[in-house]
Order: sequence, then C-alpha cells, then structure tokens
Amino acid sequence: MDKLISNAEPPPLPSELADDEEAQNLHNKLLALRKHMVLIFKGNLSQDITERGYIAGLLKSHLANLRHLTWQVEQVAKGDFSQRVDFMGDFSEAFNHMASQLDVTLKELKETEEALRNLTGSLSQEVRARTVAVHNLKQSEARFKYLAEHDPLTNALNRRSFFNLVESEFKAARIKNAPCCIAMLDIDFFKKINDIHGHNIGDLALKHVVSLSSASLRHADRMGRYGGEEFLFFFADADLEQGTRAAERIRKSIAENRMKLPSGKLPMTVSLGVSIVLPEWPGERDNAFLQQIVAMADAALYQAKQSGRNRVCAAPIAPPAPETVVANKK
Repeated sequence: MDKLISNAEPPPLPSELADDEEAQNLHNKLLALRKHMVLIFKGNLSQDITERGYIAGLLKSHLANLRHLTWQVEQVAKGDFSQRVDFMGDFSEAFNHMASQLDVTLKELKETEEALRNLTGSLSQEVRARTVAVHNLKQSEARFKYLAEHDPLTNALNRRSFFNLVESEFKAARIKNAPCCIAMLDIDFFKKINDIHGHNIGDLALKHVVSLSSASLRHADRMGRYGGEEFLFFFADADLEQGTRAAERIRKSIAENRMKLPSGKLPMTVSLGVSIVLPEWPGERDNAFLQQIVAMADAALYQAKQSGRNRVCAAPIAPPAPETVVANKK
C-alpha cells in the first residue's frame, strides 16, 4: 500500500493478497482515487468521481470548486469583476485582489477614455471653429483687398490700383520687347444724363459702360476708373492699330446697346483716345512715365470730342515729352 501511494507507477496487488477480497477492494479504490487526483492535477475537470468515502468526497468538493473557479475566471474575462473566491485560502485572497484591481483599473480606463473622448470632441470643435474663423478672416481680407483696389460704384479698378498694375505691365512688356496701348474713355454728354434723368440714372450709366467695356476686353487687358465719367484701359501686346481696334469695339458695343430704363432705352455714346508704348522708347517705366502716356491718350480723346464725339482717335507714335501732363478739357 505504501508503494501505491509513493511510487510514480502504481504496483500490482501482491500475490499473497490476491485472494483477499478486502485487500483487492482497497487496492482498486486507491488506484481510482490516485487516477482522479492525477487527472485533476493535469487540469482535467470533466471527470466524474463515483467513489464514496471521505477522500473521494474531498476530491469531489475540490473538483466542484475548481469547476466553479473556472467559470468565475471566464466571467472575469467577460468583464464581471464582482466574482469572489472563498474556498482556496491564499489563492482566494490573491484572486479577489486581482478581480478588485481589474475592476478599479477598468473604471479608471473608462474614465480616461471618456475624458479623452470629451477632449477630442472639444478639440474637434475648436479646430472647426478656428477653421471657420480662418476662412472668414481670409474672406474678409480678400473683401477688404478688393474694396481697396476697386471703385465702389462700378467695381472697375480704382485709379491707384490701375496705375500700380499698369506700371508692372509696362515693365513686363519692355522685357518681352512687346508694344502695348493705353486708352482713355469719356462718356459723351454725361452731364446731360445727370441733369435730365438724375444722378441715380447717371450711376447706372457708369455701370452700364463698365459692363459693356469689360465684355469687350481680353483676359490680359485691364480697365480702371480714372474719375467722374472717364475710364482707362490697358491693351497688352497691342500695336497702335490693334489698340485702336480694341477701343473701337468698346465704342461700338456701347453705341449699339442702349441702357434699359423703366421709361424706355437710353442711347449713349463714348469717345476714346489711344496712345501706344513701344519697348525701345527711353525712360523708366514708372508712374511719371505712365502719367505721360495717359496724357497722350487724353490729348487723343480731346481730338475725338472736337471731331464730333462717338469716335476713336489715336495719338502720334512718338515718345512722350517730359513736360506732358494730363489736361482737363472736359
């Protein structure tokens, strides 16, 4: 019996006890209990213990506890940290402490996750708000820039912006060795329009002229309001003949498209003067030079008005004289 308990391999029943029924029963019972214990220690909890007695009862109780403990571990794995063990001494204390710590840790993780989610939401809202603010700021900047560069009534470039832009165009044309033209437009008898129809209709007339003139320009051309009823044009890559034809298209468009009024249609005509800038002409392409070219176009415009209005006249092809100034002949 000692070898049955102590040896790794169970010994057979001694031959002298082979006929002893009580010894055989005890031997078989110990073998069965030994087998159950080995299976339990190997982790096999699915066996059934049918033997009776104190030792068998202890094994049955231990097996039931292990099965329940297995179920409890599965529940903890599913997130139920309320499981507690009270039948395995120090192990129970360690298990219960682990479950409790897991519960606390999970709650802290959930709180941290919630805080991060709230923070992410706040940051997302902040990013959206800043994006909208930056977009609105850019729109405001673009709007203010547009207002600073354009005439508020007609939306044509104002004089300062037109001059700044054309100065750059003059320099670019000189580098490309290309001619370009400046044209000045004046609305014929504009004072009569204001006197007869009122200044509101006069404002509409200015807008009408800008709308038709802009439609006649190429992408590289520019238009600006010089003042009152006078407008300036820049024709890129154009000799005097081409610049005159471009001015004639504008004149013809305005003459042929009367402005609509509630009481009918208002006939309008314009006169234009054109001057050319050749790349080989001397002088810096600065504001003073541009003023001289504008003065030459203004002189040609005066000639168009003196010749009966509703026409285009070209200035002579000659470098501007230094003393040239814009005359006020209107």
